[in-house]
Amino acid sequence: MTVRTAVRNYLSVTDLTAQETWDLLKLAADLKRHVKERRPHPRLAGLTLAMVFQKPSLRTRVSFEIGMTQLGGHAIYLGPSDIKLGERESIEDVARTLGRMSDLIMARVFGHEIVAGLGAHAGVPVINGLSDLEHPCQALADLLTVWEHRRRLEGQHLVFVGDGNNVAHSLLLGGALMGMHVTVLGPPGFEPRADVLERARDLAKKTGARLAVSHDPADVTGADVVYTDVWASMGQESEAVARREVFRPYQVNDALMARCPNATLLHCLPAHYGEEIEYTTSRRPGSAIFDQAENRLHAQKALMVMLAG
Repeated sequence: MTVRTAVRNYLSVTDLTAQETWDLLKLAADLKRHVKERRPHPRLAGLTLAMVFQKPSLRTRVSFEIGMTQLGGHAIYLGPSDIKLGERESIEDVARTLGRMSDLIMARVFGHEIVAGLGAHAGVPVINGLSDLEHPCQALADLLTVWEHRRRLEGQHLVFVGDGNNVAHSLLLGGALMGMHVTVLGPPGFEPRADVLERARDLAKKTGARLAVSHDPADVTGADVVYTDVWASMGQESEAVARREVFRPYQVNDALMARCPNATLLHCLPAHYGEEIEYTTSRRPGSAIFDQAENRLHAQKALMVMLAG
């Protein structure tokens, strides 16, 4: 399957249309099947991905690096001490330099303005591997996982339990784009950003998706998908102790899952067992956490093929 898109960068889950997202998911499923069948697919042979990291990573680094290898290309890792974005060199100069030497750039950064700056100046496709505003590559893997396990996206109800963070933002936007109902459930004061919610609601008007923000754990009742994430993200370590007390009533455990016993369970990992999720709950029937982790590889490969293939 050959997929083309006019999009140059992928900084937000909304940088693809709903149809382009469906095309990507179908391509990802094809590429995943090829791997299982040991069928090579060197669609990016001779191309190089520059991977810029301000934060440590397991899934993002491994999935992009292995993904480029499976596609016949090459990936180079540039860690926090290699570039020091905005310190040793300006974001513009880094972008222009990498754009002259590589064919794709993926950046995992703190501030969204950094990946946006790379996208503005690189001249080659730039992928947001994570920023404080969104985690769109994670959302692609999540959509692929829900589609695999539920056989549809439209009309499915996903409840995100926890902080209204970058993952929640991309799920709201991605869900609204694809016609999924999304509820973000957490303590008062930790809601998603108002501007992101407004963008998502504008999309939902076109697709029929229902979006909600709730503080009542009972609103998980009947969910098709339950999703959680750490209570304190990287950069919020100083808040971790205080957040544990505030978020405790929103732990994903067997009691909460009893309200939606047939739900698919997701977590973008890493997990802090005993905090946002109990270990035994994470291994319950219906958990797709490690399918979700694997799907980072396949969804991102499809994305790179769309942008550079």
